[in-house]
Amino acid sequence: MLLVEDNDLNAEIAAALLENQDILVERAADGEKAVKQFLASPAGWYQAVLMDIRMPVMDGLEATRQIRASEHPDGAAVPIIAMTANSFKEDQIAAAKAGMTEFLSKPVDAEVLTKVLRKVMAES
Repeated sequence: MLLVEDNDLNAEIAAALLENQDILVERAADGEKAVKQFLASPAGWYQAVLMDIRMPVMDGLEATRQIRASEHPDGAAVPIIAMTANSFKEDQIAAAKAGMTEFLSKPVDAEVLTKVLRKVMAES
């Protein structure tokens, strides 16, 4: 899984939640780095992307749009799960329009994360 999170503490918590489920995690600290990492990866490398929305350099919405528009074999289909402290309906709509598959509010609840991961993995 590619974890895209600029806040070190939030990244550490999310990585621990994922690793407790035996998920291998690679981190990118902003959207620009995430796009570069994703595009450099071989097909099938990332099973999903957990993407913060508000980050410096490039936000998660733009990073998602670039991944979706890319020539990468997984770009159109990889599940991209939004993670944000802003959980207003407008934020959910913006995430969906950018191409995000699911939407999680921070702080991320381990049980909800597990449920969403199972759902997106079953669909992909």
